Amino acid sequence: MLRSLQIRNLAIIDELSLDWSTGFHVLTGETGAGKSILIDALGLVIGLRADASLVRSGTDKAEVAAEFSVADCAAAADWLSERELREGDDCTIRRVVHAEGRTRAFVNGSAVSATELRELGERLVEIFGQGESRSLLMADAQRRALDESGRHPELLAAVAAAARSVQQIDADIEALRSAQGRDPAQLDYLRFQLQELDALALTADELAGLDAEHKRLANAGRLISDGDGAQQLLYGGESSIYDQLSRALSVLHGLAPLHEGFAEAETLAAGAQAQVREAADSLRRLIERLELDPERLAEVEGRLSAIHDLARKHRVRADELVERHAALREELGGLEDAGASLARLEALRLTALKAYASAAAALTTARQKAALVLADAVTRRVRELGMPNAEFVVAVEPLGRDKPTAHGADFVRFDFSANPGQPPRPLAKVASGGELSRISLALQVSLLSEEGAATMIFDEVDAGIGGVTADVVGQQLAALGAHRQVLCVTHLAQVAARGSEHYGIAKSVSDGKTRTGVRRLDRAARITELSRMLGGDGSSGSTVTLAEELLSRAATRG
Repeated sequence: MLRSLQIRNLAIIDELSLDWSTGFHVLTGETGAGKSILIDALGLVIGLRADASLVRSGTDKAEVAAEFSVADCAAAADWLSERELREGDDCTIRRVVHAEGRTRAFVNGSAVSATELRELGERLVEIFGQGESRSLLMADAQRRALDESGRHPELLAAVAAAARSVQQIDADIEALRSAQGRDPAQLDYLRFQLQELDALALTADELAGLDAEHKRLANAGRLISDGDGAQQLLYGGESSIYDQLSRALSVLHGLAPLHEGFAEAETLAAGAQAQVREAADSLRRLIERLELDPERLAEVEGRLSAIHDLARKHRVRADELVERHAALREELGGLEDAGASLARLEALRLTALKAYASAAAALTTARQKAALVLADAVTRRVRELGMPNAEFVVAVEPLGRDKPTAHGADFVRFDFSANPGQPPRPLAKVASGGELSRISLALQVSLLSEEGAATMIFDEVDAGIGGVTADVVGQQLAALGAHRQVLCVTHLAQVAARGSEHYGIAKSVSDGKTRTGVRRLDRAARITELSRMLGGDGSSGSTVTLAEELLSRAATRG
């Protein structure tokens, strides 16, 4: 749910801060007052496309920040948790648009991409307007609406998984058939490469051992010479460290009876002498085992050269050559056994197709049942919205495609008739803009579920209607507001009177600059605003009386 919205330097809004609560909120004002800018601001924080033209003239950037509660929106809470962005039930989104076109977005203080912001925004807010109503004409949108009403995500997931399985097998078959058609010369070259690697017979651990042995053999002379020198320094003569420690020990031994501190020094020096002797003995034994072996060195260098030469030929590192060998063996084996592999894949494809057909059939059955329920619900609500003879039909027909799709084997189409005696025809061919708005509203009320976004925004979806129908639209939106937070931009007093909160939007000019302001209206201000919307001046007369009646009637009906 949207809790607050702050706007700075956006179009004709210099600075604005609004707090929001639950229920049905209406936003009204004269044409051009800036109602659409509020919708644009909300669109920015949920990831809709940013336009540098929205930055207020004379400023370098626009900024919009919104605070949401995700306590009532599990989808958004899960999204935040998965990305380690969740901070309790609070979610703060900030979007900055620079005058040169650059944008930045932050969620709970962490930078996110525009794509990530859209993903989160779709879980927090749904916006419906004339454009969104037009989207109902698209087949994909109609299918999604039916599936949403049917609430069968497990069936959809099963169909998608079965389709992916068939598609993967088809890709494997295509790759194998393509490989079968490879030039024989290429196959011969592959066999030649494999023979070279077979002849090399490199094992997984050999390279590391060869490198260590080469280092030892190549430096044997130095190891023997310098090692012997170190051994002589430690224990090789009168000037060795061992002999010097012996003389020091003799002196300390004579001093120890005179002062206890010298006894401790004597003990430490004796330990050092023992360690020097041990080190010298270790060096001696090691040097005795070392020997110059030019033949073995040449042999190791030849082996390493062969390994690195073949690695360069295959364009891999030497330590990747064993893996390359295995990959070539597997590739050649697959090609030489292509016939059997194809037969196996074809058998797997038949099994996968049967699984897909079974999953798709189950989804078709569920869709057909859901279609009847949805059609009845939308028809009933559209008739309440001023079209008493309307009929809404959801057709579920075979898709007519051989290849499995992730959405199943059905083509979903919304058919509609507004007049008696006329059979329902595809919505895209018969519905006017006003009818689409009402159908869209009826559909949203019918699709209401716990899983949807907690905040719904309706931008002039009541366009093209009036009278009693306008009152019914207000009732429908208020009904939505009992379950969700609903924000509605409207020009109809009958709809505005139904709001649990009413915001008035007005434009003013000062210091040569145009500014938009928004304020929450109390009852007196609402009567004035409703009177204006009804064509009056808001101060007296029949429109004021009617405005009072609208508010009283809305309060009575709840």
